[in-house]
Parts: sequence; structure tokens; C-alpha cells
Amino acid sequence: MQDDAGSVRLSEVALTEIVRRAVASVDGARLRKGRRRIGVELQEGRARAELQLAVAYGRVLPEVAGAVQARVADALAGMCDVEVEAVDVTVEELDRA
Repeated sequence: MQDDAGSVRLSEVALTEIVRRAVASVDGARLRKGRRRIGVELQEGRARAELQLAVAYGRVLPEVAGAVQARVADALAGMCDVEVEAVDVTVEELDRA
């Protein structure tokens, strides 16, 4: 991000932590364990995220996924001052209680 005062760079680790905490704030959702769980791109004041989730068995999947999308978009917009183009969510696992 750059303006007349200079530039601000956000590390991949910082972006990942913002997304991780936003996902964790949604009851019944967690990031999927494994190789690729989060992809976040920031370019020219715009953000796009791609997430793979595990959702608690018995939850309404579209509701949980929608809540994750909203929380992640709000977190990125609020903390990074960017326009969020999309938060793409794939539910890849169900967690048994």
C-alpha cells in the first residue's frame, strides 16, 4: 500500500494471522489442516482470499461459510484498509464432535 506519506508492506505471516483469527471467531469453523489452507493476495488496494475450511458436523454449511466470508472480509477491510473483492471458501472437512 502506498500513498504520499510512503508505503506500508504487510507480510504473508501478518495477513495469514488476520485471516486465521477471523475464521476462529466463527463458531463451528476452523482452517483445514494440511498443505494449503490460506491464500491471500493484496494488490493495488484490493484483497482476495481463498480458504479451505473444516466445519463442525451438523452445522448448516452455507451459513458457516457465509459467516466466515463476512468476518474475513471485515477483518481485511478494517485492518488493512483495502477493498475486498472476494473471499472464496471451500468446505473440505467435517469435524465430528
